[in-house]
Amino acid sequence: QVHVRESGGGLVQPGGSLRLSCAASGDIFRINAMAWYRQAPGKQHELVATLTSLGATNYVDSVKGRFTISADNAKNTVYLQMNSLKPEDTAVYLCNVEVSRWSLGSLRAFSYWGQGTQVTVSS
Repeated sequence: QVHVRESGGGLVQPGGSLRLSCAASGDIFRINAMAWYRQAPGKQHELVATLTSLGATNYVDSVKGRFTISADNAKNTVYLQMNSLKPEDTAVYLCNVEVSRWSLGSLRAFSYWGQGTQVTVSS
């Protein structure tokens, strides 16, 4: 089993900063990629940022220059540093982890989600 847990959400004023953390634990052979998504009320699920095992990153246009995704590989933890926050960044932020783990005698890829953490940007 693999567990994914996010933390770091909260209420912040426009222009402020927050850092989200996402820790993966359990039966993990290798983490292939980690990503942050967000779900705002009345809006579609949105991919915010991705980080591969090779260190490649990608961001949705609306957060480029403001958000930074990074990882501590020794801790199986990914972070999302969010600066210059705007009210439109308000959402539940969810972490997704793609891992390789042994299953039925083979190394297979699995995707796991955390429960989400609320980020509210408001004055």
